[in-house]
Amino acid sequence: MKKYKPTTPSRRQMTTVDYGVLSAVKPFKKLLKRLPKRAGRNKQGKITMRHQGGGNKKLYRIIDFCQNKLDVPAKVESLEYDPYRTAFIALILYRDGDRKYILASKNLKVGDEIIFSQNTPLKDGNRLELKNIPVGYLIYNIELNKGKGGQLARSAGSYAEILAQDGDFTHLKLSSKEVRKVRGENFASLGQVSNSDHNLVVIGKAGRSRWLGIRPTVRGSAMNPCDHPYGGGEGRSKRGTKKPKTKWGKVTGGRKTRNKKKWSNKLIIKRRK
Repeated sequence: MKKYKPTTPSRRQMTTVDYGVLSAVKPFKKLLKRLPKRAGRNKQGKITMRHQGGGNKKLYRIIDFCQNKLDVPAKVESLEYDPYRTAFIALILYRDGDRKYILASKNLKVGDEIIFSQNTPLKDGNRLELKNIPVGYLIYNIELNKGKGGQLARSAGSYAEILAQDGDFTHLKLSSKEVRKVRGENFASLGQVSNSDHNLVVIGKAGRSRWLGIRPTVRGSAMNPCDHPYGGGEGRSKRGTKKPKTKWGKVTGGRKTRNKKKWSNKLIIKRRK
């Protein structure tokens, strides 16, 4: 982590990730595209997600989550920053001349050679089928449906742990402490997602939130009674409701939100805490 001298009140606590490990190169142009800014609005222009808008201009990097070019060695050309995600990304060059962006693992370095196959050497960054990974190994970018691409453990520093091999299924322990079954024929990458210090970042000042496209949030207790269930009262008053609620009176705490009939419920061995 990078800390700053307290030249101003906002600088005193501010921290940023040390980007010294990244390559000093421009992003690969053919894998860039501009995404439209919606600022939390739907197609009618109505705000459906509050506190979004503004922010710095950014280009989307097209990431290959499937990594379905099997048995073709690839070399890591550069490690880069991605404004659309918390993890770092790696530009890889396949032996056949094709270039792709992938999620970088924690120990991946420029010049490393990686390969995606049904059964590969157990080395960070390599991608293989779950049934061929020994118990105790850390994995990321895990497929839930074969060929759809990685969906689990993709954010900075996240990983899952192989707990057991049980017939056609592999038991995984996720970051949330949930234990679930995933089919052994699905692919996953070995290691842990890069930029594990991301959770230690201190924003430091309001302006930095605005650069990220986050607009100010007003506390419900600071509003009038007509605007929020917590509003009104003289001075600092108590919440006044039995359960935490949203601005529209919907219960937010102590209510289960997962669909009881969801098809994948039967694959969950132990629920998250």
